[in-house]
Amino acid sequence: MAMQRILVEICCGSLEDALEAERGGADRVELCSALFLGGLTPSLGTIIEAKARLKIPIMVMIRPRGGGFCYTKSEMAVMERDTVLAAEQGAEGMVLGILNADGGIDEERCTRMRKLIGDRQAVFHRAFDVTPDPFRSLDQLVALGFTRVLTSGQEDTVPEGAHLIKRLIEYAGDRIEILPGGGIKPLSLRQVVESTDCKQVHLTAFKTQSDTSVRGRPFVTFGGALYPPEDQYQVADRYLVERVVRTLNPNS
Repeated sequence: MAMQRILVEICCGSLEDALEAERGGADRVELCSALFLGGLTPSLGTIIEAKARLKIPIMVMIRPRGGGFCYTKSEMAVMERDTVLAAEQGAEGMVLGILNADGGIDEERCTRMRKLIGDRQAVFHRAFDVTPDPFRSLDQLVALGFTRVLTSGQEDTVPEGAHLIKRLIEYAGDRIEILPGGGIKPLSLRQVVESTDCKQVHLTAFKTQSDTSVRGRPFVTFGGALYPPEDQYQVADRYLVERVVRTLNPNS
């Protein structure tokens, strides 16, 4: 009997990433900005260009800032506006996570967002991984009508959280999709699938690219205290995506 195909979602921080992911054979992209912060909302221009150029589904991150998931009224207003704009541009789904101060799911605000998303896919991101009771949280998200949950199994990486992910997949049944994501490396792909029985995976696939425009003043920096090199940046690698897809689906 042929194995079921494993869907590959690539986390992208730019239009260029998304184009490379599609060229490499990705089935779906999560479109963000600021991946260093775990992914923030991409610009409207990025969403428009992605929808104009890509054929595969685009999940748009709706996250106004890094550093937690309990939002102010003004931040919620931005999230709601961004959701409406992304939907107007034809995004196939939105990715969000809203928690109360105690780490539990904010049902009232998630309900508001779910209504704005409408018949598009609603994905609850890794805010799920800091909720106090993952099974209760999963039941809440089912009741709220979410399509999918992105999770590392409440650990720092998927390989570390594989046991819980497997239990969540069994518990969810066909009520909601479980998407393992976080710290998955190409070498651990088969191990992740075999240990969790998942049907889809979420990961990045980067290479380092050079940009020589800043080399005239190498002592000038534009980042924070970590001071990343200004003459380099990361972009999705279509060939690495191809390897991921072939590794997971050798017969397709």
